[in-house]
Amino acid sequence: MAAAQGYPLLCLENPLLDIQAVGDAALLEKYGLKDNDAILAEDKHMGLYEELLKNDAKLIAGGAAQNTARGAQYILPENSTLYIGCVGRDKYADILTEACKKAGVHTEYRVDDVQPTGKCGVIITGHNRSMCTHLAAANEYKIEHLKQPHIWSLVEKAQFYYVGGYHLTVSVPAIQALGEEAAAKNKAFLLSLSAPFIPQFFKDQLDSVLPYTDYTFCNETEALAYAESHQWGTTDIIEIAKKLAQLPKKNTNRPRVAVVTQGTLPTVTATGSAGGAVEVKEFPVHEISKDAINDTNGAGDAFAGGFAAGVVQGKSLSESIDLGQWLAKLSIQELGPSFPFPKQTYTPERS
Repeated sequence: MAAAQGYPLLCLENPLLDIQAVGDAALLEKYGLKDNDAILAEDKHMGLYEELLKNDAKLIAGGAAQNTARGAQYILPENSTLYIGCVGRDKYADILTEACKKAGVHTEYRVDDVQPTGKCGVIITGHNRSMCTHLAAANEYKIEHLKQPHIWSLVEKAQFYYVGGYHLTVSVPAIQALGEEAAAKNKAFLLSLSAPFIPQFFKDQLDSVLPYTDYTFCNETEALAYAESHQWGTTDIIEIAKKLAQLPKKNTNRPRVAVVTQGTLPTVTATGSAGGAVEVKEFPVHEISKDAINDTNGAGDAFAGGFAAGVVQGKSLSESIDLGQWLAKLSIQELGPSFPFPKQTYTPERS
C-alpha cells in the first residue's frame, strides 16, 4: 500500500473551504477589503461568508498548500502527495477530504471537536480577487498530531516537504520539526511566504524557519514586504531575490533557491552558493489571452505545485519553473484554484 511505502511529497498548512463568488466594489467596501489582498478575518468580516453563500458561491477545497498539493498530484504519479492540517468535525471537513481524495491527495487531518472547519471568503471582481480567511479549526493544529507514530512515520518516509507561510500563524514548532528532519537527512524543504502580512506581522516566526528552506517562494508584493520589514532599503526585485538566496542556511549540502513570481512579468530565481556568489535567472511568463483568463485565485499555489512536482521528479530549475508556469496557466482558465479534467499532459514550452 502507498501508506506503507510513504508519499514522496508532504505538504503542511491550513485546510480551508473556499467560499468563492463574484462581487463588486460595494461588497469590498462594505467589509473594508481591497482588490488582490489576503487578510485574516476579524469580527466585522463574519457576515461575509453567509453573504457569499447567498450569492451562488462555489465551494472549493482550499488553503494555499492544499491547493499546491492538489496541483503537484495533478502532475505526479499516483500516491505521491500527503497533506496535513486541522479541520473541524463537520460536513465541510468531509467536503475537503472528498475533494482531496478525488484529486489523489492523501490527507491526515487533525480533527478539532470545538472549532468548525476553516473557511476563506473569495470575492472575485473581474480578474481581481480578495481573500478573507477565518482560520477556525485550521488555527488549532498541534505538533503532537505530527509526532504521533503513524504520522511521523509518513514524515520520515517523505523526501520533500512543502509548507505554506500561512502556517506560521498556527504552529511554528510543527514547521521547525519538518525543517530539522529535512536538514538532518538532506531532504528538500520548500516554503512559500504566502502573503505580505506574513513578513510584516509574523517576521520573527518566518525568520525562525527560513534557515531550513532550500526553496523560498514569494510574489513581488511579498518580496517587497519582506525587504521592508527587514529594512533592506531596496525595492529592486532582483536584489531582494539575491538577498533571500543568501540568508543563513542549516543544510549547506543544498544551495538555496529564491523564486519570485511577478504575475505576467518574468519569474526571477536567485541561486546561492557556499562561496557567497548568487546566480540570477529570469524566465518570461508564457502569454495567454486575457479572454482565456477565468480566475487568478490560486495561480501562485498552482505555480508552486508545478514547481514542486518538478523538484520531486528531479527536473532542472528551468524545467521546474516551466512546469509551474504551465500549471498556473491551466489553473487561471478554471474557476478557483482548480485544474482541468480530464487531465492535460505537460508539454515543455521552454527548452
